[in-house]
Amino acid sequence: MNIIIITLQREVLILNKKQLINHIKASSKSIKCDLVIKNVTIIDVFNKDRFIDTVGIKDGYIVGIGDYDAPEIIDGTNKYICPGLIDAHCHIESSLVTPIEYYKVALLNGITSVIADPHEISNVMGTDGINLMLNYSTKIPFDIYFMLPSCVPGTSFESSGATLLAEDLKGFYKNNKVLGLAEVMDYPAVSNCAENMIDKLYDAINNNKVIDGHSAGFTSMMTNTYRSANILTDHECNNSKEAIEKIRRGMYVLIREGSVAKNLKDLLPAVNESNSNRFCLCTDDKHIDDIANNGSINSSIAYAIKTGLKPETAIQMATINPSTLYKLNNKGAIAPGYIADFVLLDNLEEFKISSVYKEGKLVVTDNKLINSDNDLIKELPSEYKCYNSINIPNLSEDSFKINISNKKSENLNIIEIVPNKLESIHLKVNISDVDSMKNNKYEYFKCSPKDDLIKISVIERHNATGNIGLGILKGLGIKEGAIGTTIAHDSHNLILAGTNDKDMLFAAKELEKMHGGIIVVKDGIVLAHITLEIGGLMTARKYIEIESDLEKLHSAVKIIAPNINFNPFLTLSFLSLPVIPDIKITDKGLFDVVNFKFIDICE
Repeated sequence: MNIIIITLQREVLILNKKQLINHIKASSKSIKCDLVIKNVTIIDVFNKDRFIDTVGIKDGYIVGIGDYDAPEIIDGTNKYICPGLIDAHCHIESSLVTPIEYYKVALLNGITSVIADPHEISNVMGTDGINLMLNYSTKIPFDIYFMLPSCVPGTSFESSGATLLAEDLKGFYKNNKVLGLAEVMDYPAVSNCAENMIDKLYDAINNNKVIDGHSAGFTSMMTNTYRSANILTDHECNNSKEAIEKIRRGMYVLIREGSVAKNLKDLLPAVNESNSNRFCLCTDDKHIDDIANNGSINSSIAYAIKTGLKPETAIQMATINPSTLYKLNNKGAIAPGYIADFVLLDNLEEFKISSVYKEGKLVVTDNKLINSDNDLIKELPSEYKCYNSINIPNLSEDSFKINISNKKSENLNIIEIVPNKLESIHLKVNISDVDSMKNNKYEYFKCSPKDDLIKISVIERHNATGNIGLGILKGLGIKEGAIGTTIAHDSHNLILAGTNDKDMLFAAKELEKMHGGIIVVKDGIVLAHITLEIGGLMTARKYIEIESDLEKLHSAVKIIAPNINFNPFLTLSFLSLPVIPDIKITDKGLFDVVNFKFIDICE
């Protein structure tokens, strides 16, 4: 049989010769279409315009725009049709659920495809993690494409559960669901032409794949280096000027709106009708309850329209742009030859979804999934059941003591949180200005909730090395107790923040018993928790259950941090990422990202 591979769909969407003939015949009206949507307003992502016409669909493809007939006809009067949305960059693990549950919430928001980077699970499980995500993403009515993790570990300044070399990744390029190399965040390895990094870049280039970037705080010269390495995208821009500079150098800018990092408002002013084809929309890291309650990139589209961006331009950024960028070819447009992934809208300005279609089949209507296969809900595959990702040393309250008796300076180096941002502020505070330390006679740092100064700790949890990084944190607003999680980007060690050593120790031991998760404790009592049995990052349970657990966690955190108005768990999880300015903490200690070096708490 002669076949043509059109694009990725589950394993592969294959069009045989008979189907090709049927498409041609249907387009010329020699035979009927399967589905026709009449008198619908079509969003034209090529001309950034709209017009009213009829769309004909055959075998899951759009075969024509014009006067067509079919056994099934939908009246599209007063409705709009746009392509299914494509999230240009996400970490499914950050939703806390597996692809089998993630896709359901995504479809409800008009997302029919995502570009996923499994580097979270890969930092814990290595290539087993990549294979796990690939296996979980098959046989669902949704397209998950993958970029291969480029930096596992992210840097040499932290301890991860795995190391992925170029040779470990090379074979995955044979998988048709793999589109390229994921966010390259190790700038020194690129600029110094480190052999393993060069091998990874070259393998992606040699396989005609896309390379994503991660260039927080880059100068223009650093961007030059990335572009010369064929790195094509960035999702770490913080302002319009930075976005314009990246685009001038040939990059695509992925505008992120996640649960913590929210850059949409700051970057939209950079978008205009001349350069909009270089922008895409993405979520990066977003909890499943946040997607369910507040939407995904569909909400970004609605916000962009509300702030004055042309609706067709906003939709272009979430459809044809990522399709073009990642070489999906037959996705992202309402036009002949394109896969019939589309969304019917009741209201364009509000991006109000009426129904969602995948390959011409109805999958969502009235905000309800159609024929959702509950049989897909499976427990963790047997080969991973005995996988214990929580290996920490024996801990005591002394493990969390911060000795300041041999201080080099009277100033404390403190991590200050910036709400809804991944960046942090390097704050210096004189010990005598801390309410709990005013007599300046303490051997150890004492938390001062009155000043919003508490302890933060990162415990290496993969190989029981005994590494424990300690620091001081401002801005979390915790007045008592502690919170902790085994989600700590990117190496995903165990991270804690608390007002006292006893509760921090209790939280760590409870997380160990749970085999990973998120926890809120107070006075030696668990106020709320969620178990994440897959690598300490995800659970195989249904997303509805996780929504409930997350609601309990947020209610519990209000008890110990009554004035908090941002996501404390995801915020905490990014404080260990030593590639985001200004100051972070890893299992190896306090890290000055600006100067790329470890520093003492007192210096």
